[in-house]
Amino acid sequence: MSTNKKQRQAYIGLILVTIIIGLSFIFVKIGLRYAGAMDLLAHRFTAAAISLVVLWFFGLIKLPRFSFKKAKSLLLLSLFYPLLFFALQTFGLQYSSASEAGIVFATTPIITLIAASVFLKEKTNLLQKIGIILSIIGILYIIYFTGGVSGSASLLGIILLLLSVFSLVVYYVLGKVVSANFSAMEITVWMTILAFIVFNGFSVATHVNNNTLGQFFSPFIYMEFLWSVLYLGVLSSMLTAFLTNFALTQIPASQIAVFNNLSPMVSIAGGILILNETLFAYHIIGGLLVVAGVVMTVFFKYKNPKKIINKK
Repeated sequence: MSTNKKQRQAYIGLILVTIIIGLSFIFVKIGLRYAGAMDLLAHRFTAAAISLVVLWFFGLIKLPRFSFKKAKSLLLLSLFYPLLFFALQTFGLQYSSASEAGIVFATTPIITLIAASVFLKEKTNLLQKIGIILSIIGILYIIYFTGGVSGSASLLGIILLLLSVFSLVVYYVLGKVVSANFSAMEITVWMTILAFIVFNGFSVATHVNNNTLGQFFSPFIYMEFLWSVLYLGVLSSMLTAFLTNFALTQIPASQIAVFNNLSPMVSIAGGILILNETLFAYHIIGGLLVVAGVVMTVFFKYKNPKKIINKK
């Protein structure tokens, strides 16, 4: 398959990823109605692991052979994504709205650019710096008014969501290096199985210790919870991981982060239309500052192709 065709597939996959992730915040909020954050994480990665086994059983995928040599770098990558990313995101959504999560997630390209500047020594121009400052001001504006209007619980949610974004950015940077030595499916299988073991192990151990193991399975009597788990496990965990890992082998990490710009719009619209969430004036003002900053940063980063060519 030609490189251009693979790149087109990667871009199409990333568009699908942004839509799935945008809606995932809503399904997390629905799932949290019936189960705690750690239980929801355990169930979503159980669904993801089962989907991999089903695909393997029908011969649609091949499971990679395990080796300790591979485990070292993949373990480090998996620590940031999916472990820290999904844990921080899910606990953050316990204390915030899907709309707020969408706005915070919009900062991913900005933080990715800052990380690239610090660790990869990529230079930014004046307009990019202004865009970064605008986005930071927008987030700080939301955080300030969230603490005053919604209370400390919502503020805690915003902070946890920001930390989840930092984890995602580290994954993008590390993933670009790791993906050179492993296939997208190999990385996806490793991530899914590790998350399945860690989240289920912690959740079950906690319930056994508290003598509440029945509560671990009780949410499955609700069809709404079951659909949420299937969406989060199969689509938002397994499929998005594979598509992102594939994209990391074809296009720059900073360009991948740009596709996250679509997810906040999906999250905000879904939060209002599906979950009946209220969007306050400070959300709109802060969100516009974030989006304006992202647009400035991304547009002026790729406007001059000669600079990109010279950097290679």
